[in-house]
Amino acid sequence: METVEEFVRRAPKPLKITIIITMIQAAIAVIIGLLELFNLVAARATMGAVTTIFFVLYGSFLIVAARQLSKLSPWARGPVLLSQLIWLGVAWSFIGGATTWVAVVLAISALAALAGLLHPDSRHALDY
Repeated sequence: METVEEFVRRAPKPLKITIIITMIQAAIAVIIGLLELFNLVAARATMGAVTTIFFVLYGSFLIVAARQLSKLSPWARGPVLLSQLIWLGVAWSFIGGATTWVAVVLAISALAALAGLLHPDSRHALDY
């Protein structure tokens, strides 16, 4: 059985970049979820718990999808692509004022991941 490192070595460079960006985004989502735990207050306990669960599950799913991309599993392409479009929407919401730098960072990371995912070498690797 091949290790993850052997699978990643077979992935083309643009796809490797997408995998790395997706793993970073997954870690950020899990961290956001866990930070929400520390901000729980009685007045909004349900909302805080649901937010925590959502972000931890979302981040965990992104980790699974990135791992499957490293194994060249074609099914992971759709969820990762959709996730990048979501990150672009989140970036848009940060435009203006003191948070514009957040919008720029999120947009650049999502666009880089999309470019790597839609690169012809990546598409060819995931088609077979």
